[in-house]
Amino acid sequence: MKILLIILSCLFAAAGCSNQSVIKNTDPHILIQTDYGNIEAVLYADKVPITVTNFLRYIKEDRLGDARFYRVVRLSPDNQPDNEVKIEVLQGGLYDEDNPDLLPPIKHETTEDTGVEHFDGTLSMARYGPGTATIEFSICIGDQPELNYKGRRNPDGWGFTAFGRVVSGMEVVRKIHRLPAKDQYLEKHFPMRKVTVIKK
Repeated sequence: MKILLIILSCLFAAAGCSNQSVIKNTDPHILIQTDYGNIEAVLYADKVPITVTNFLRYIKEDRLGDARFYRVVRLSPDNQPDNEVKIEVLQGGLYDEDNPDLLPPIKHETTEDTGVEHFDGTLSMARYGPGTATIEFSICIGDQPELNYKGRRNPDGWGFTAFGRVVSGMEVVRKIHRLPAKDQYLEKHFPMRKVTVIKK
C-alpha cells in the first residue's frame, strides 16, 4: 500500500509540472552578463526551434554588441494606464529598429503549438503582428498567462512566443526591473555587457 501511494504521488507531481520544467541536456544555455551580475537562461530548442535558432544566430554572429534592457512594464498605476490587462516584464534587445545587426523577422510560434507558456522567468519574443519578431525579448516577472495563445494582452489573440526560461539570476532581473523609469522606459538603458552560449 505504501509503495502504491508513493507511485501515485509521483504521477500527480509529474502531471502538475509544466512542459518547460523538464530541461533536456541538448537545450542550450545562454549567459547575459550585466553590471548587476549574470543571468543564465535555458532555451527550448526542441520545442521552439525557429525562435531559438534565430536567437542563437544573433549570439553566434556577434550581433548583440549594442544589446540593452530598456523597457519595464510594472503593476504600478502610472505604468500601464491604458491597458486593461496588466502584465509585468523586463524588455531588452537592440532597441533601434534601424540597427544594422537586425535580421529578418521570423515565423510566429504560438504557445498552443509549442506547449511552452509564460511563467516567472520565461523569455518571450516581443512583436507587433504575428511574424514580426526579430530579437527584442522580454523576461516575465511572475506568471503571465495573458501572454499565452488566446491571452488578452494582445488583441489579435495569438499571444507571444515563449522560448526559454531564466535558471539563475532572477534577482538581477528584478533589480533591473526596479530601476527608475518614465512611461515604461528606463531613464538610462541598462547594457547587456556580453551575451554568450555556455556549455552545460
